[in-house]
Parts: sequence; structure tokens; C-alpha cells
Amino acid sequence: MANSASLLLPGSNLTNLIVLAHDHVSGSTFAGRLWPAWVVAVAVTVAFVGIVFRRELTSPDVATAERPLFRPGVGALAVLAATVLVLALGQPALPVLGVGLAAAAAARLPVREMLRAANPLLLGGVLAVAVGLGTLARGVSGLGALASHTGRWTTAWLGAGAAVLVNNLPAASVLAARAPAHPRALLLGLDLGPNLAITGSLSAVLWLQVARAGGAKPSILRYSLLGIPLVGISLTLALLAS
Repeated sequence: MANSASLLLPGSNLTNLIVLAHDHVSGSTFAGRLWPAWVVAVAVTVAFVGIVFRRELTSPDVATAERPLFRPGVGALAVLAATVLVLALGQPALPVLGVGLAAAAAARLPVREMLRAANPLLLGGVLAVAVGLGTLARGVSGLGALASHTGRWTTAWLGAGAAVLVNNLPAASVLAARAPAHPRALLLGLDLGPNLAITGSLSAVLWLQVARAGGAKPSILRYSLLGIPLVGISLTLALLAS
């Protein structure tokens, strides 16, 4: 769901910001262009997960288990404030950063805990690869122009495949090194394609780490076995809706 839901706002996914470098638009304009595909992608993902895990979701053990009540707090308010800023401002980066820092201070989160959650070594490594490949793509004309002359469908699936091979951030740096012919199709591939494999996005890698830290044993193979049909359906319908 983290991948499918990341289409709506520029800051929802770093790949969005990389591709947007060639198309300077406000958050509201971006959302206005992508919301149909976003609705379709989220709806397909919810339906797919509901069908695949219907037995687990309707199990008596799950139904009778004690569930904590959702109580909106500092985090929810910060997300709401950041969303408003992204939609209202042309350059929301610094205000959103301020909201994040204020929320962390209000919640009294220890710096060590924030660093552990952010996993800076992993983030830094992926960003370094992204910068390196992006620089290489700008210097090699054929590499940087891969998405400059392809059609919508080819562009989307090219983005999905590249995301699985090298992660969607480095893939975005390469495929958007020069203005892509179909930037929205590229975003669909880069944002939805990572559901094909755990290597596709940082969110999937972080999910795997958190799950293992919590004592769960998620299967990388099952992730892909479920992701293949999910991406096939969600990407196809999102392209038709966009």
C-alpha cells in the first residue's frame, strides 16, 4: 500500500520529485493530474489484499483480539499540516521540514530513536547510487534518453522493471536524466512497479526490517508471487485511468 498510495503528492515518494525536476508544478496541480490513477491503484491494492488475505482478516482470533483505539496525535496533525503545505505552496520543502522537526520536538522523540527508524546508512547508500547513476546517465546520451522516445505503456513498464533491478530511486535518476516523453506513465511504473519485488523501493526494505525486528518472518518469495498479479492489474488500470 505504501507504494500504491505514493502517487498523489510530490513528496509522497522521492521518485516523484526526481521526475518532477523537468516539470515544475505545484502540489495541487500534481495531485489534480494523478488523482484518478491514485484512486484506482489504491482501490485495486485494497481489493487484492482483502481477497488474498480474506481468511486471516475474518479469522475469529483476529475479530476477537484486543485492538488499540486510534487516537489522533502529534503525528496525525503533522501529516495533515504537511499535506496542506504541499498543496498550497509552490516550494513547500522547508515549511514541511519545519513541521516535521516541530512534531518530533513535541513528541519528545529521542534523536537516537529517530535515527534508528530512518536508517541513514541504508538511505545514504541508495541515494549515493541514485546520484551516481543519474550523473552517468546525463553523460551517456543513450542511457539518459531511454524514456525520451518510448510510448506510455512501454515507459511505465520500463520504469517498473528498472525499479526492481536497481531500486526506484536510482531508476528514476537514470530514466529522468533527460525529460521523459511520458512523465506520468514513468511515475506509475516507478511507484507501482516496486510491488513486484522487495528490491523495488525503500519502503519495502524498511518494512522487511521492521517485520523481522518484530519477530515476524515475511517471505520475500511470497512478496513477489503476490506482487506480480497485483502490479499487472494495478499498473494496467492506473494507466487506463490517467
